[in-house]
Amino acid sequence: MAEEKLPTRDEIELDKVLSALADPHRRQVVLDLMEEPADTERTCTSFGLPISKSTSTFHFRVLRQAGLTYDASYGNRRGVSLRRDDIEARFPGLLDAIAKSR
Repeated sequence: MAEEKLPTRDEIELDKVLSALADPHRRQVVLDLMEEPADTERTCTSFGLPISKSTSTFHFRVLRQAGLTYDASYGNRRGVSLRRDDIEARFPGLLDAIAKSR
């Protein structure tokens, strides 16, 4: 399978970010990552989402394609981290607004 190209900072689109954040499971992933120190990487299973593995894979792909997260592949597991600096640079204050929505 060819490696998916992530959007660059300037290619991150607000409508895709907001669409990704509209789902409560995806929003929870972002909120959980926001509580971690910058550049923290977590495994997909560490979020404890109450959904199937295939549905989880779909949600993490949506986050990645929207430009909200980076994924790193380690063979049989994936690491996920928040693109905090890119999102803040592209849409200042958006992450703070999401955090306040809790």
